[in-house]
Amino acid sequence: MAGIGSVIWKLAVALYLMATGVLGLNKSGDLAAIFYGVFKSDVGILIIVAGVIALIAGIFILLEMFNIKIAILDTLILIIAIIWAVFVVFLFITWIGAGFKPFWETLQILGVYIMVLGSLLVASKKFG
Repeated sequence: MAGIGSVIWKLAVALYLMATGVLGLNKSGDLAAIFYGVFKSDVGILIIVAGVIALIAGIFILLEMFNIKIAILDTLILIIAIIWAVFVVFLFITWIGAGFKPFWETLQILGVYIMVLGSLLVASKKFG
């Protein structure tokens, strides 16, 4: 049985990922800003794909949180963690492309993305 802190943490990450996914499906939010910042063109399909990945990741975290057993759940979460690491790299590229401005806003988003990446790795049970 997980402690209350672990349950709240997983729930918060799952909700964040699901909200990020829904915003991505609407081509808005952090994912849209990152992709538009990196590619400087219409990348609507990439934003939608990223939104689907985030939404699925949130659902997988919820499944793991409630101990719903799916044989390949750990592997799927690990794959999504790797994809999420690519989002972190894209965010860093956007930050460099903007001349490291705005520093604090980007640092805040980068911190959240790294926390989500860590949460995905912990949820995968391969690194947690």
